[in-house]
Amino acid sequence: MGRSVTVWAVSTVTMLVLAGILPDFRLQSPDGESATHIAVTAAVGAGAFGVLSALVWPLLVRLLLLVPALVLGLLVFVLNGSLLLVALRLNPASSAEAAPETAVVVAAVMSAVASATGAALAVRDDDAYRRRLYRLADRRRRRLPPGPASPGTVFVQLDGVGHDVLLDAAAKGIMPTVARWTGSTHRLTPWRTDWSSQTGASQLGILHGTNHDVPAFRWYDKDTGEVMVCNRPTSAAELQRRAVEFTGDTGLLTLDGASRGNLFGGGADEQALVLSIATRRRGRDTRSRAGYFAYFSDPANAVRTALSFVAEVGREIGQSTRARIRKQRPRVSRGGLYPFIRAFATVVERDVVVAAVMGDMLAGRTAVYADLVAYDEVAHHSGPASRDAGKVLERLDRALALIAHVAEHAPRPYRIVVLSDHGQSPGETFRSRYGLSLGDLVRAGCGLPVPRRARRTHSGAEARAAVRAVLRRPVEGGERYHPSGRRAEPLVLASGNLGLVSFPDVPHRMSKEEIDARHPALLTTLANHPGIGFLLVRSERHGGVVLGAYGAEVPLDELEDKRGPLEAFGPGAADAVRRTHSFPHTADIMVNSFHDPVDGEVLAFEEQIGSHGGLGGAQGRPFLLSPVALSAPVEEGGELVGAERVHRVLRRWLREADGPQVPLPEEGEQAA
Repeated sequence: MGRSVTVWAVSTVTMLVLAGILPDFRLQSPDGESATHIAVTAAVGAGAFGVLSALVWPLLVRLLLLVPALVLGLLVFVLNGSLLLVALRLNPASSAEAAPETAVVVAAVMSAVASATGAALAVRDDDAYRRRLYRLADRRRRRLPPGPASPGTVFVQLDGVGHDVLLDAAAKGIMPTVARWTGSTHRLTPWRTDWSSQTGASQLGILHGTNHDVPAFRWYDKDTGEVMVCNRPTSAAELQRRAVEFTGDTGLLTLDGASRGNLFGGGADEQALVLSIATRRRGRDTRSRAGYFAYFSDPANAVRTALSFVAEVGREIGQSTRARIRKQRPRVSRGGLYPFIRAFATVVERDVVVAAVMGDMLAGRTAVYADLVAYDEVAHHSGPASRDAGKVLERLDRALALIAHVAEHAPRPYRIVVLSDHGQSPGETFRSRYGLSLGDLVRAGCGLPVPRRARRTHSGAEARAAVRAVLRRPVEGGERYHPSGRRAEPLVLASGNLGLVSFPDVPHRMSKEEIDARHPALLTTLANHPGIGFLLVRSERHGGVVLGAYGAEVPLDELEDKRGPLEAFGPGAADAVRRTHSFPHTADIMVNSFHDPVDGEVLAFEEQIGSHGGLGGAQGRPFLLSPVALSAPVEEGGELVGAERVHRVLRRWLREADGPQVPLPEEGEQAA
């Protein structure tokens, strides 16, 4: 009661101050009124606004559940201002009035001040926090049947956080919740990704049990003539459809599951911020009452998130400016829309997803899978071990602590599993080190024109010299050489430190022999470049070969005895390369960048100083942090390899909890 009175008093003072500052907002008639009358008007208005926010606002949000999340976030301010206008009219003796646009501003400021005041008063009051959770839980229990006695499971994916990064953050006190869990209530297990170490391949495998034929984050599909991109809604929907068709199973979250903030739905009937349904018309199967309602039922949430969004934009601008002034290396451009993209990932997405998970737990759902992308976005541009990325890990740890608190008040016990889909490897970009992109190098190796800046680089000059030597003729700036007429130019795509070269005019995957006949200097140019670790191409003679510097050529079936160019990439590299070679849509030339096993650096073909997508370094070593009450992910001394294997482990844990999950086929058996 004392806290409520204090918040009311602060809100009243805030309204008085705003009335004195804003010309279109007043609490008195034009003829003037006594100070006491004005103060009473402000107090009644502030009290009425608080009551309306608590009682009417949840009903309004229920009517707007089908409105997309971002649109509803903007609509919050308009509706909040409307409630203020109603509150001012509730006092018949008052002459208070405000212009509609001013009412929006006043309502936003008052909500923010009230929220900040309440939070400041309750910051050390754990009992108040627990009482609020009990009220939320009791309210849901009255509406829903009693929850089952079997435990539910919450899977929280910390996108891009590697095993070693997590251990280091816990040891330094950056993530105290993780530090407290590790070694006591939870066990930490590293696992190894496939060659395509990125969210699209890993999350598809984890949620749907297969990532077959996903060779990279983006690749050229010769069957359709389209470039597939994992974070494009149409591509995500198609990949999910193919996975369901391949396995004959709708996913990990098939029955009584919720998918929050993911690329794929996993078969869940409750989905929010899921990319694979973004292009579908919103309806009963795509709305998420538990997610949106839990967040927007409190109008202060939208205001607080908006203010945090603005603060994060300012923080990014300040951090990037400091890095530029200090001339930090490596460094990439962080201007344009990036500050807003970062703020969305680190503030808006985090707040909505965490609120959705809280709602799912209080509703007693059996399985929840949520992805928090904040660290991955910041680490790409600031570096995996940067101070900027460390600050993001602190906030993610607080989110885990909040989820753990909510679990104490849920209608059923919950086991919280934290995992990542991949790590990130540091290193400067290929372009910054050599002055040209992978696309420029490929064009030079094909004897095609390249930009003047690329021709002037050492790599560009060497490539053009190799072409002249092979063709025994000069190749000048504007000349093209095609042995048998004009052909389509190669398409070069990048996925972190993994590059893909495709020839769109050839309907099948080209062989080494065909590539050499068309572009005699290309494979030699790429394989001998110091920034490239190895190539994978199809061979008519050997089926598939790995190419490296100094003429190294190792057939895939001989990699166990003669690892050759894969030596620096550690154990498991040969299996990962062989598996990708078997995919129908593997590129004509798969290019993996150089990797330094001493410092773990790779060279990204994209403009990222923290990258993932290929082999090399920490990017291929994510983690699985699971409660000790669950069975061990692997036997002692064993290794967890591949996202599909992780799916089987998570499926096993759901079965152990007696959840109503679709049975998983035996190891090696295909359900399709």
